[in-house]
Amino acid sequence: MPALTGLERHPHARAVLGGGLPPAGAPSHAYLFHGPAGSGKARTARAFAAELLAEGAPDPDGVRGRVARGTHPDLTWVVPTGAAEMRVEDLEGPVITAATRTPFEARRRIFVIESADAMNERAANKLLKTLEEPASFVHLILLTTKPSQMLATIVSRCQPVRFDAPSEDELLSSLEPHTRSELTARACARLALGDGDRALELATGEGPQLREAAQAFAAAALSGELAARPWTALLDRAKRLGDAAQARVEEDAAHEAETLPQRERKRAEREAGDAAKRAARRARTRALEEGLRLTGLWLRDLAVVLDGAPELVHNVDQLDALTAAAAGRDVHALRRAVALVDDTQASLALNPTEELQLDALAVRLARELAQAE
Repeated sequence: MPALTGLERHPHARAVLGGGLPPAGAPSHAYLFHGPAGSGKARTARAFAAELLAEGAPDPDGVRGRVARGTHPDLTWVVPTGAAEMRVEDLEGPVITAATRTPFEARRRIFVIESADAMNERAANKLLKTLEEPASFVHLILLTTKPSQMLATIVSRCQPVRFDAPSEDELLSSLEPHTRSELTARACARLALGDGDRALELATGEGPQLREAAQAFAAAALSGELAARPWTALLDRAKRLGDAAQARVEEDAAHEAETLPQRERKRAEREAGDAAKRAARRARTRALEEGLRLTGLWLRDLAVVLDGAPELVHNVDQLDALTAAAAGRDVHALRRAVALVDDTQASLALNPTEELQLDALAVRLARELAQAE
């Protein structure tokens, strides 16, 4: 029997998926892979799909290779296209309609749905019908970091598969080649809160600059010096990432349009334009949410230092700066400030006025923290 690699620290996933592997296994019609981002859910979903599709194929290794490249016709991989949610259109044709059609070449059709918790109510209800009475050749794999935010009726019709967060030491070993020091690697590992992908993002690319911008925003709120508009660094970074995401979608769409008949290009270009704007919005919001998350963790670290527990600090490479900034502060005011940051972070997806929200947050933070002087 084939075995899935990379599941050594996921005993629940290894036990459940091992029982579904061919030729002796009996795979469920629907799985719910749940666990923190970066825990390996998507990688395992692709590997599991490869084994299901390779069964009975004359060239099973060739099938596995095409699944890895995303070119197998019986594997459909769905990601949300909405700015903040998965829309009905993301599922209706690619999954719900396609699930009624027989496989192109394999014995099965596999549908993987990323960020399943992002389904709006209409999309979830549409998918529910497919989950209730799927064709015998259909297998669905839903991926989520937030199973509690999904419809209970969706969750109840899937076999749960738990993925555990990597330990701090596991993250640390993967980050050390990308960082200047062991302390910086440990800080990124702790700040990621078990998310392997996020840890790498913090250690590379614009991650260090994002940490600096979040720290500067928190420092300005602590000092009450807001004239320089300290939140603009976070906004500028978010805009750059949003523009880059939009450009990637537009470039991919342009290449695809070249293969279409002339009469179909205008429609494709219009749809691509809308998709590019949504991609920009998703990337921009995600960057701002991450900046605010880091701001809140900096303020939380100040409170931890005041509580006399420096060993629990996330920003371990900035302990001296935290100790200096914490002097004379009120730990209760700092905790209230963290709550203000969390509230703003949660509202970003619903309220697109990012600059106004960060401006208002800065004023509220400065007012709250000034009372602790």
